[in-house]
Amino acid sequence: MNRQQAETILTTHLHAIFGFALKRCKNIHDAEDLSQEIALRIFRALLVREDIEDPEKFLWTVAHNALVNYYRDSARYAVNLPIDALAELLADPNAEEFDPDAKETIDRLQREIAYLSKLQRQIVIAYYFENRKQAEIAQRMGIPLGTVKWHLFEAKKELKRGMETMRQASELKFNPIRFYQLGMSGNIGENGGMEIFFRSALSQNIAYLTWKEPKTVNEMADALGVSPVYVEDEAEHLAKYGFLLKRGQGYLCNILLEETTKELLQMRNELFEASAKLLANDLYDALLTSGLLEDADLWGGITGQITMTAMPPKDRNFLLWALIPYILCFCNEKTRKKLTFQEVATIRPDGGQNTAHASILGQGVTVEQAAKDWNGPCWNYDHSWCIWQFDSAWSAQRITDAHAVTSTRELKLLKELCSDATLSAESYALLASQGYIVTCGEPDGTFKTAMRCVYIRGRALKEKLIEIGEKVRAEHSAELIKMQESFANAVLASTPDHLRKMQEYCLQETFYTNGHFLQRCLQELVENGKLTVPPEEQKQSLSIVLTRE
Repeated sequence: MNRQQAETILTTHLHAIFGFALKRCKNIHDAEDLSQEIALRIFRALLVREDIEDPEKFLWTVAHNALVNYYRDSARYAVNLPIDALAELLADPNAEEFDPDAKETIDRLQREIAYLSKLQRQIVIAYYFENRKQAEIAQRMGIPLGTVKWHLFEAKKELKRGMETMRQASELKFNPIRFYQLGMSGNIGENGGMEIFFRSALSQNIAYLTWKEPKTVNEMADALGVSPVYVEDEAEHLAKYGFLLKRGQGYLCNILLEETTKELLQMRNELFEASAKLLANDLYDALLTSGLLEDADLWGGITGQITMTAMPPKDRNFLLWALIPYILCFCNEKTRKKLTFQEVATIRPDGGQNTAHASILGQGVTVEQAAKDWNGPCWNYDHSWCIWQFDSAWSAQRITDAHAVTSTRELKLLKELCSDATLSAESYALLASQGYIVTCGEPDGTFKTAMRCVYIRGRALKEKLIEIGEKVRAEHSAELIKMQESFANAVLASTPDHLRKMQEYCLQETFYTNGHFLQRCLQELVENGKLTVPPEEQKQSLSIVLTRE
């Protein structure tokens, strides 16, 4: 490039070069020296090089390189540099070559930038690292110029305050908590259940940290020893689906967390063992003597192979495996609830309406001691039809997040079957594979089906069965109320105020739909020999009840 061209380019940009230096230097004298150094380097380079395709881009590359050298010369005193100067150092790819003291300071500043709010972080990066003008930043982000200036000013104060603070991570950084049990009550929604939203240690520990009081993103990041950038995104995602509640600048957990302590575990086990002895045995005896097991509107329990001319008699043992937990779940349904599901459930944007819960292990408690929080019971309605299922320790069919979808499909087919409709061969095969029916013959020829799961046909029989359970409960009402109150007080004592209503709703179900309780009732009857563990071919449809009213 000839001298005149070089002088023209340099003269045109001299004012901008000085402004560039003045913004980034400690004082005006250093800015004058740096701008002269930049101008000299640019002029010399323009004279000797012929391969410069974009002179303006080349000019600012030279300016940044000169600035890096200026900061390197000042790096030994980095702790005294203004935030503007330190931010420039962060963009240097050779920062690891700095003096160790300066490098440590720069690393701390880099961490502190992550603690800025998302908007401030975006503005700082655009201004310092992308070298964009404030007006351009305002236009790109769709915010007023004054807002950009204010956030830059506040960001500098936050960075300075952070640099002067010694952040300490909590024990969770080295020993994060883990949920050993997750679940939802209600419709889980299109995006899946708790296992989807809380599959990572980060999401679980965010919920744990905000369990009892609100925490800001920065407070959570400090406790976990991770960058706030990751916490911020995860917290926003959980809040979007209602698992966290926004409280000012912080977040508050919106799932029921239970810390399974040795004391609570012992109380729970003793409670369910005692209540099971009161209810399960009496209900078993009352059902056997009621004559309802032989009612023509009670089907199911087929074991072995049916034939075209005959089918095995009803299996009372199998019927009781389903009827006992079913009756315990539904009796006193209209009178026992002070709180309704709608009062405590969270409506989520993916169509879910549910309460979410999780458990963590307390000091000295193992997963084996805490045991599984037995899934269920679950039920799915379609007008006057309902399919109900309890997933016990003896069931082969397990309730999963897909239960709402699969049970809806299967209920539709069962309705058609019970209405004497002819199904496709694939539909018969599906119901048989899931244990709902047994078949004989070929679908395209002589064919016969029989219900294996329990089927209660008609409201009258259902009400008679429920009435037996209500009479049994009435005989032990005083004892059950006393036991339930003692347990409820212990649970509520460790429940944060904002989750208390949700917890009270769940405690209403202690001797009804609580999975531990229903599991212990079946276990009581197995241990005393009243119920026999069913054969493998029955376990897939064990404790499933189809009703039609």
